[in-house]
Amino acid sequence: MRIPTRVHGILDYLLGALLIGLPWIAGFGRGGPETWVCVGLGASVLLYSLVTDYELGLIRKLPMPVHLWLDALGAVLLAVSPWLLGFDDKVWIPFVAVAAFEILSAALTNTVPGYDRRRAAR
Repeated sequence: MRIPTRVHGILDYLLGALLIGLPWIAGFGRGGPETWVCVGLGASVLLYSLVTDYELGLIRKLPMPVHLWLDALGAVLLAVSPWLLGFDDKVWIPFVAVAAFEILSAALTNTVPGYDRRRAAR
């Protein structure tokens, strides 16, 4: 079963907000790289979601396959950032867990928005 792009859009906005707030929710918001990786990636997810060509995109310029690649690349960056930036001794589990969710979500999402699939079916 594939995730509809509308559901993926909802997950995008929730994920972006979660990433921005995660340092303070999980207690590692001390202003170091562990904080700013989350905030930066969360803001990026929100930004490219706003310009994605799917039901919840505001401007609808970024093709869905490109959006999903950005999701996957951001997830890989999120997953390796504790070791890459040297804060793995402080926190790494939330980074890997959120990254795994994001990769799974990207892999299981339809690449064609629902409105385009309905139009093609007519």
